[in-house]
Amino acid sequence: MKKNRIILHADLNNFYASVECLYNPGLRGKPVAVGGDAEKRHGIILAKNNEAKAFGVKTGETLWQARQKCPGLIFVKPRYDLYVKYSRLARSLYEEYTSQVESFGLDECWLDVTNSETLWGDGKRIADEIRLRVKRELGVTVSIGVSFNKVFAKLGSDMKKPDATTVIPRETFQEIVWPLPVENLLFVGRATTRKLKSTGVCTIGDLAQTNVNALRRRFGKPGEMLWNFANGLDESRVSEADAAQKIKTIGNSSTLPRDLTSEEDVKIPLYILCESVAERLRDHSLKCCSVQLSLRDNGLFQYERQGPLICPTCSAQVMFEKAFALYRGNYLSNNPIRSIGVRALKLVPENGTQLSLLPELQQVHRREAEEAVIDSIRRRYGHFSIQRGIMLLDTKLSGFDPKGEHIIHPEVFVR
Repeated sequence: MKKNRIILHADLNNFYASVECLYNPGLRGKPVAVGGDAEKRHGIILAKNNEAKAFGVKTGETLWQARQKCPGLIFVKPRYDLYVKYSRLARSLYEEYTSQVESFGLDECWLDVTNSETLWGDGKRIADEIRLRVKRELGVTVSIGVSFNKVFAKLGSDMKKPDATTVIPRETFQEIVWPLPVENLLFVGRATTRKLKSTGVCTIGDLAQTNVNALRRRFGKPGEMLWNFANGLDESRVSEADAAQKIKTIGNSSTLPRDLTSEEDVKIPLYILCESVAERLRDHSLKCCSVQLSLRDNGLFQYERQGPLICPTCSAQVMFEKAFALYRGNYLSNNPIRSIGVRALKLVPENGTQLSLLPELQQVHRREAEEAVIDSIRRRYGHFSIQRGIMLLDTKLSGFDPKGEHIIHPEVFVR
C-alpha cells in the first residue's frame, strides 16, 4: 500500500511588515503597510500587519486606496535585501527537517516530511516545532498547513492566522474543505471565481461535484486541474531544496508619479520597464518570443495586449518597439495613463536560438551585445550610471530603478 504523504505549507505571517516591525519596535501596535513611495504614488501594498488588516487594507491595492480605508496608515518602503535574508534563514530552518523544500515566493514554502516522521514525529508535531522555532529564533511568526498534498496544505495554512497549525487529513478532508468558498482554492482567481459562480459553483464542494467534462469544456485543461484539486487528487511532488525552478514569464510594472498624457510621456517609463525585463532575461540566460503590454488609466480601466517578436531576444530596444507598437495600436481609453506593465512571454534558453545572416536579425544580436555591456556598467557603478538620452527629458518619470526595487518570482507549481 502506498504510504500517505505528509506535506506542510509554511506561510510567514505578514512577512514584509513583520520584519519591518521587528527592526523598528516603534511600529508595533500601529497600522503598518509595506509598499512604494506614497508621495510619488509609486507601487502597491505588498504586505500589511494585523492592525492595518483590521481597517480592511488588502495586499495588492494601491496606496491611495489603503490610505482612504486607514488614514493613520504608516507606509514603509520595502527593503528586499532584509526580506531575502529572513527568507533564507527560514528555509535553512525548514531544511533541518527535510531535503524537500520548495519555495512559493519569499514567504511561503512547501515541505515534504513523509520520510521525517520516524525522526521528528507526525506532521502536526513537526509543524508545531517549526512554528515555535521560527518565533524564537527569527522573531516572526508562521502559519502551517498539514495535509496529504500541496494544495490542501496551502489551504490549511490560510485557514488560521497568525501562528497556527491546521491539519487537513485525507479521511475527513471533505468535511473541512468542501464547505469553503471556491475562491479559497489555489489558482482560483477573481475572474475564475466570477465564471464559476455564474454557473452555480460557489464552494469547493460544488466544484468537486461538478461534471469534469463540463469544466473542461468551459475552462480547458485548467478546469480539469481545479476539479482534481477540489477532490484531493493533487499528486504534484515537492521539489528538492536545490532544484532549479522553471521560469515561465518575466515581467515588471509601475504606477507612475504623474499621469501620462502623451506618447512622449509613455516612452520614458516603457523604456525603463523593458530594460528591467531584458536585464532579468539575460540574468537567467533566457530570451522571449513575445511581449505583453498592460495599461491602466486614471479611471482604473485596465487591459492587456501582446504580440510576437521577429525572433527570440533579450534586447530591451526590440521589446520596447513591440510594446510601443502595441500601445499605439490598441490604446482603448482617452484618459491619462496611471500605470504600465511589460511582460516577456514564451521564454526559451539563450543557447537555444540560432544566429542569422539576415540584416534585421543581425541588428537584434548587436543590440543584445550592447545591452550586455550596459548591464556590466550598471552592476559596477549603479543603475543610474548610464542611461538613454530619453530619460533626461523628464527625470520625474525616469527616476526609478524597477529591477533594483522589485523582486519577481517565477510560478513553479504546475509541472
